[in-house]
Amino acid sequence: MKVLLRAATIYNPASAFHMQQHNVLLENGTITYIGQDEQKADTEVALEGLCISVGWIDMHAYTGEPGLEYKEDLESLSAAAAAGGFTEVLCLPNTDPVVQTKSAISYIKNRSQHYPVTLLPAGAVTVEAQGKDLTEMIDLHEAGAVAFSDGIHPLQGADVTLKALQYMQMFDGLLMNKPEHTRLTENGQMHEGEASTRLGMRGIPSLAEEVMVTRDLQLLAYTGGKLHFSLISTAAAIEAIRIAKAQGLQVTCDVASYQIAFTDETVAPFDTDYKVAPPFRSASDAEAIKEGLQDGTIDVLVSAHTPQDVEGKKLEYDLAEFGITNLETAFAVANSTMELPLDVLLEKFTTNPRRILGLAQPKIAIGEPANITLFNPAATWVPDKNKTKSKSHNSPFYGQELKGRVLGIFHKGQLVLNQSF
Repeated sequence: MKVLLRAATIYNPASAFHMQQHNVLLENGTITYIGQDEQKADTEVALEGLCISVGWIDMHAYTGEPGLEYKEDLESLSAAAAAGGFTEVLCLPNTDPVVQTKSAISYIKNRSQHYPVTLLPAGAVTVEAQGKDLTEMIDLHEAGAVAFSDGIHPLQGADVTLKALQYMQMFDGLLMNKPEHTRLTENGQMHEGEASTRLGMRGIPSLAEEVMVTRDLQLLAYTGGKLHFSLISTAAAIEAIRIAKAQGLQVTCDVASYQIAFTDETVAPFDTDYKVAPPFRSASDAEAIKEGLQDGTIDVLVSAHTPQDVEGKKLEYDLAEFGITNLETAFAVANSTMELPLDVLLEKFTTNPRRILGLAQPKIAIGEPANITLFNPAATWVPDKNKTKSKSHNSPFYGQELKGRVLGIFHKGQLVLNQSF
């Protein structure tokens, strides 16, 4: 099959065609022509404001398969990812059973091999993600686990974290950890501050994140290895990581693309669609996140896609589950709120996550495999609950106008266009 992307503006600093507008011909999954000449194709994509980049990759998404398919399965996750412009997605291990065996890794890879989106399994660090005994990480690595994390369960024990950092050095593995002292966040519902006091809600203090970042950085300095912090949210945590990077530690971090869309003062009170972990924090934390993204302290933007069914969200606030669906809105939300130049924003979705995960970097060049996201960064749109590809609908962005629209993806020889175009 031949696909022609007509008059597409190319965003790929590694390409000789960066920031140029060309016709791009894709044939049997390979880029065969880039230039101004007319080309014959079976399918032509000619859309106003068409821009292309190498395919976006998400480092933090949850799928319920196996065991919790009513929230999200691999097929719906792939469809939501494609609609959001992602060609590759790292799946957290918090399924039932936990992704902690070679067969579990193989299941995800085999089940999704024909999807247009590549699903990358993360293996659990500890058995059942309970933070006690280490899994057989070498076996999991050889089976195809691209990183190791206990996902939604932060590693609490310093001894376990230390051993994991040491163990992974045998195969140059990456430890991903969500920094949260769970004893300090127990029963917390939103950011601890004036708003939580005014609403009479138990707060989640910034300290719970910051003490764990400090601890893990001390362990990293002691052991060596590679550490990635998932879902950073506070100014002090960002500053600690900035200092650690300057000292030469192999530390990276990400932030949810929605993290500064709201603050603790602007969320809709008691609306569980705004209940996320870490919570929406203060305005000063939001400014620190912007600065961290601009100066490179924060390496990656992630969807933090956490689908929850109706029974998990339509409850009293203190009983409702944390998390929102965000694969389909991740780019638009970041583009609307982060105030980043487009090339910097794209770096957080493309080259940086692949560098951290040790994956090959796609390139928009003749003869290269086509791994491409199609988008219009200036187009506005309104997410519609009735048109979502995810099985779950827990999002605060339905009905809100966002800037930056995904037009489709091309990956694994498959073209997927958003149906509204």
